[in-house]
Amino acid sequence: MMKTLFGAMVGLGAIAVATSAFAADLPVKKGPYTKAPQAVMATVYDWSGFYIGFNAGGGSSRDCWNLVSNAGVAVNPAANREGCSGGGGAAVGGQVGYRYQMANWVFGVEAQGDWANFKGTNRNLILPNVSDRSRTNGFGLFTGQVGYAFDNVLGYVKGGAAVVGDRYDTFTTGTNVMLDRANTTRWGGTIGAGIEYGFAPNWSVGVEYDHIFLGNKNLNFVAAAGQPAMTHRIKQDVDIGLVKLNYKFGPGFGMMR
Repeated sequence: MMKTLFGAMVGLGAIAVATSAFAADLPVKKGPYTKAPQAVMATVYDWSGFYIGFNAGGGSSRDCWNLVSNAGVAVNPAANREGCSGGGGAAVGGQVGYRYQMANWVFGVEAQGDWANFKGTNRNLILPNVSDRSRTNGFGLFTGQVGYAFDNVLGYVKGGAAVVGDRYDTFTTGTNVMLDRANTTRWGGTIGAGIEYGFAPNWSVGVEYDHIFLGNKNLNFVAAAGQPAMTHRIKQDVDIGLVKLNYKFGPGFGMMR
């Protein structure tokens, strides 16, 4: 019995060794070869670079007059309010700037200069037969920007310094005869916001709102003949809405993995 069992085990072992040797000699079946997928590269709009552009729109200037002195005689401005005007008009100009994009955040600086024609007139509350006229002839903005880009759409806020060129005069209400005038350049601050759309690799168009706050300034008026006249304290604020068209130097699109 033991001899028979031993012989069977030896026989099974021999069959197993022979089967393994035969399997090792069989050719390996190869399946279809599949390449590894290539890395996907997304094309995104790139806001980085220098740009130059054109703008057009309109705005309004609110100017509030207070009499400070009349022919050298000081008066109380708080008790001598002459009224406010809110004149509006057109604006057109240009801008130049630089932007740098980090991920979706965009940082920039910009200088802008515009011709303007914001003018308004109010009847003087102290002298009803006299009218006061305010006119903004131009403005400049020097600002920094912080924005967030959704591919080729950029929203941003801005702030910085502003300069405005103004002309003021008074005239008789019935006959429009000029009585006195003053020209001035005023510095102040500005804040604003805008949204811009890149419609081509190097071109973008957007809309922007800016507010200029200039505070109070005492202005010495001179009569038509050149002699000193009244001194007025004038508080001014300006609101502007513009459409902007920009051309950016450098590639408008970048590749991002």
